[in-house]
Amino acid sequence: MSGELHLIGRLICKTPDEADRVKTTMDTHIALTRGESGCLSFEVTRTDDPLIWTVAERFANDAAFEAHQTRTASSEWARLTSGIERDFKITRMP
Repeated sequence: MSGELHLIGRLICKTPDEADRVKTTMDTHIALTRGESGCLSFEVTRTDDPLIWTVAERFANDAAFEAHQTRTASSEWARLTSGIERDFKITRMP
Protein backbone atom coordinates (compact mmCIF):
# COMPACT_ATOMS: atom_id res chain seq x y z
CA MET A 1 0.00 0.00 0.00
CA SER A 2 1.31 3.45 -0.87
CA GLY A 3 1.94 6.25 1.60
CA GLU A 4 0.21 9.60 1.80
CA LEU A 5 -0.53 11.51 -1.35
CA HIS A 6 -0.27 15.32 -1.26
CA LEU A 7 -1.64 17.58 -3.98
CA ILE A 8 -0.89 21.29 -4.00
CA GLY A 9 -1.59 23.87 -6.64
CA ARG A 10 -4.00 26.36 -8.05
CA LEU A 11 -7.37 26.54 -9.74
CA ILE A 12 -7.09 29.40 -12.25
CA CYS A 13 -10.26 31.01 -13.58
CA LYS A 14 -10.12 33.13 -16.71
CA THR A 15 -13.34 35.05 -16.12
CA PRO A 16 -15.55 36.18 -13.24
CA ASP A 17 -18.18 33.71 -14.52
CA GLU A 18 -15.76 30.81 -14.01
CA ALA A 19 -14.94 32.10 -10.51
CA ASP A 20 -18.68 32.28 -9.73
CA ARG A 21 -19.09 28.64 -10.82
CA VAL A 22 -16.28 27.63 -8.45
CA LYS A 23 -17.79 29.62 -5.59
CA THR A 24 -21.29 28.22 -6.21
CA THR A 25 -20.23 24.60 -5.82
CA MET A 26 -17.24 24.94 -3.49
CA ASP A 27 -18.92 24.37 -0.11
CA THR A 28 -20.59 21.15 -1.25
CA HIS A 29 -17.41 19.93 -2.96
CA ILE A 30 -15.35 20.55 0.17
CA ALA A 31 -17.89 18.88 2.48
CA LEU A 32 -18.23 15.79 0.29
CA THR A 33 -14.47 15.45 -0.13
CA ARG A 34 -13.73 15.85 3.58
CA GLY A 35 -16.26 13.11 4.25
CA GLU A 36 -14.50 10.62 1.97
CA SER A 37 -12.68 7.67 3.47
CA GLY A 38 -8.94 8.37 3.39
CA CYS A 39 -9.21 12.15 3.04
CA LEU A 40 -6.80 13.58 5.62
CA SER A 41 -7.27 17.24 4.70
CA PHE A 42 -8.80 19.27 1.89
CA GLU A 43 -8.48 23.04 1.60
CA VAL A 44 -9.49 25.34 -1.24
CA THR A 45 -8.88 29.03 -0.56
CA ARG A 46 -9.47 32.08 -2.71
CA THR A 47 -6.34 34.21 -3.10
CA ASP A 48 -6.08 38.00 -3.28
CA ASP A 49 -6.71 37.54 -7.00
CA PRO A 50 -10.45 36.77 -7.19
CA LEU A 51 -9.86 34.45 -10.17
CA ILE A 52 -7.33 32.16 -8.46
CA TRP A 53 -7.85 29.58 -5.73
CA THR A 54 -5.14 27.63 -3.88
CA VAL A 55 -5.70 23.93 -3.39
CA ALA A 56 -4.09 21.65 -0.79
CA GLU A 57 -5.19 18.04 -0.48
CA ARG A 58 -3.89 15.09 1.56
CA PHE A 59 -5.10 11.54 1.13
CA ALA A 60 -4.04 8.47 3.09
CA ASN A 61 -2.90 6.61 -0.03
CA ASP A 62 -3.29 6.30 -3.79
CA ALA A 63 -6.47 4.26 -3.46
CA ALA A 64 -8.18 7.01 -1.43
CA PHE A 65 -7.11 9.64 -3.97
CA GLU A 66 -8.30 7.51 -6.88
CA ALA A 67 -11.67 7.01 -5.16
CA HIS A 68 -11.90 10.80 -4.77
CA GLN A 69 -11.12 11.30 -8.46
CA THR A 70 -13.76 8.73 -9.43
CA ARG A 71 -16.42 10.35 -7.25
CA THR A 72 -15.74 13.86 -8.46
CA ALA A 73 -15.61 12.88 -12.14
CA SER A 74 -19.40 12.61 -12.27
CA SER A 75 -20.19 15.35 -9.75
CA GLU A 76 -21.81 18.76 -10.12
CA TRP A 77 -18.37 20.19 -9.27
CA ALA A 78 -16.78 18.48 -12.29
CA ARG A 79 -19.56 19.59 -14.61
CA LEU A 80 -19.46 23.24 -13.53
CA THR A 81 -15.68 23.57 -13.35
CA SER A 82 -14.87 21.66 -16.52
CA GLY A 83 -12.44 23.65 -18.60
CA ILE A 84 -11.10 25.74 -15.71
CA GLU A 85 -7.31 25.56 -15.62
CA ARG A 86 -5.73 23.44 -12.92
CA ASP A 87 -2.05 23.75 -12.02
CA PHE A 88 -1.32 20.95 -9.54
CA LYS A 89 1.67 18.99 -8.30
CA ILE A 90 1.25 15.57 -6.69
CA THR A 91 3.79 14.19 -4.22
CA ARG A 92 3.69 10.71 -2.74
CA MET A 93 5.14 10.29 0.73
CA PRO A 94 6.75 7.02 1.87
